[in-house]
Amino acid sequence: MSTQPGQRRLTVVPLSFADACGVVAQLHRHHRPPRGHKFSLGVLDDGGRLHGVVIVGRPVAASFDNGWCVEATRVATDGTPNACSALYGAAWRTAKAAGYLRAVTYTQDGESGASLRAAGWRLVAELRPRKGWDSPSRPRADRGTDGIARRLWEQSRADAPSLPSLAGLRNEIRNEKRCPAPACGKPIHQAARGRPARYCSPACRLRAHRQHTTTEGSAAA
Repeated sequence: MSTQPGQRRLTVVPLSFADACGVVAQLHRHHRPPRGHKFSLGVLDDGGRLHGVVIVGRPVAASFDNGWCVEATRVATDGTPNACSALYGAAWRTAKAAGYLRAVTYTQDGESGASLRAAGWRLVAELRPRKGWDSPSRPRADRGTDGIARRLWEQSRADAPSLPSLAGLRNEIRNEKRCPAPACGKPIHQAARGRPARYCSPACRLRAHRQHTTTEGSAAA
């Protein structure tokens, strides 16, 4: 890739999953290494020193996991200028060359996304904080990043299918629906299975029912 005067020349190279995970464990601020990947890439300077990695795997959200989409699940660098944008750009080029139609990734609230924009990625959604993946049917521990708003980014080919609706991303955006009970408006935690909840709690469901009954009685009078 091209460089400006005074900047290191960077080269993107393939990495083993084990090597990439080692860098993530050392450098990533809030995520542990993932459990698997489709491919991983690293970025080296002219002296062969590794300055960062990107791990690309199956999408976490079931709505994206259709066989034609991958997700940049981890990006970690030591702060070297242009390392992040080089990795994001190479991740999409590699995925596209392999036949994938779309790549997605997420940033947390407070991260500018400048490296993604520099690499040509597009911001497609602002996601409210979620309570986490835990549910009665599938208990899971807090991963340390729950309760934080995020942004969804993508790269896609012209023939890629349309993005799923926010409703279709329920597994990923668990707090998108708000409780309609009077004076509530709290987010509704959707379980992984079963009928979607209409209210955030039994108390709110009862309060909404009472208001509906009172309204109907007043109209009849």
